[in-house]
Amino acid sequence: MTRPTTYLVRVLLFLLAVGVVTALLSSTLYQAFCNNPYLDGLIIGILLLGIGWNISMILRLIPEVRWVNILRHPREGLTTPPPPRLLAPMASMLATHDKGRRLTLSAPVMQSLLDSLSARLDEGRELSRYLTGLLIFLGLLGTFYGLLLTVGSIADVIGNMSVGSGDTTVMFDQLKSGLAGPLHGMGTAFSGSMFGLAGALVLGFLDLTAGQAQTRFFNELEEWLATITRLSAGGLQVGGNDASIPAYVQALLEHTAENMEKLQILLARSEETRAQEQRLLTALNDRLAQLADSRGEEHLQGIESLLARLVQESAAGREQIATDIRNDLRLLARTIAASAPGTNHSAS
Repeated sequence: MTRPTTYLVRVLLFLLAVGVVTALLSSTLYQAFCNNPYLDGLIIGILLLGIGWNISMILRLIPEVRWVNILRHPREGLTTPPPPRLLAPMASMLATHDKGRRLTLSAPVMQSLLDSLSARLDEGRELSRYLTGLLIFLGLLGTFYGLLLTVGSIADVIGNMSVGSGDTTVMFDQLKSGLAGPLHGMGTAFSGSMFGLAGALVLGFLDLTAGQAQTRFFNELEEWLATITRLSAGGLQVGGNDASIPAYVQALLEHTAENMEKLQILLARSEETRAQEQRLLTALNDRLAQLADSRGEEHLQGIESLLARLVQESAAGREQIATDIRNDLRLLARTIAASAPGTNHSAS
């Protein structure tokens, strides 16, 4: 499976670009921040929390990918990693699996594992989406709060102007001093909108990247699980009719398939044993030739008896394998015969 380091590098490069832009606009951003430091500080704090959360969602995929890769390609001497968190149901299920047998899953089990993983991934992304929406809300809240301050300050300026005196200099001085309040309110509105929307833009890109990493992990895991999933015959049609294979016939077929798989493994091991016995016979033959020249017929008779015993044991093993194959074939024939009457009845 692909490691999510590519997406992590993409996030770090994006944050580096954001940091460079912030440094270039540091003086302007500082003046905007001073207009409403409490609300803008809250927005920046939520932004930092969202950045850390999105990075952690990508980082937690790394041990999951390592665990799946070791499970897919086990190597001798490689230490088993700790059980994963996202794939905890799968890890607990495989804890009881016999390592000597091939790993297989049924279709319902695979679907259950994928549903559990999808729910866990969506649960992690819900917080990121909430933080993005919260930044937009705080930006709008700062905008409306600043507009309220602006409207109130303009009303105060108009109410405090003394036009009846006729002195324009005094009137303009009052207007200049009164405009400080509305300008502060507009600065509060614009700074809240700027920090809130910019933070939502940053978190939106990080959430998109984390979602791509999780989607790729989910798709690759689904493709691997599909290769080890054994389809059930419960949904198959018999003879083109609506009647499906009975449950007990399906169970017998699955049991027969498992036995045939065991027999296949047993035959492979038997072939390895036969090759090893052949090598031993060759070595014994060479040894016989040496003993024939050195120690006489008495030793030859003892070795011949050992060879006869070895041949007997090999023949007995092959006979046992043939007996197991015949039993499974009988079981398969009975299974097919059991499903035949139901088919004929539905056809009639």
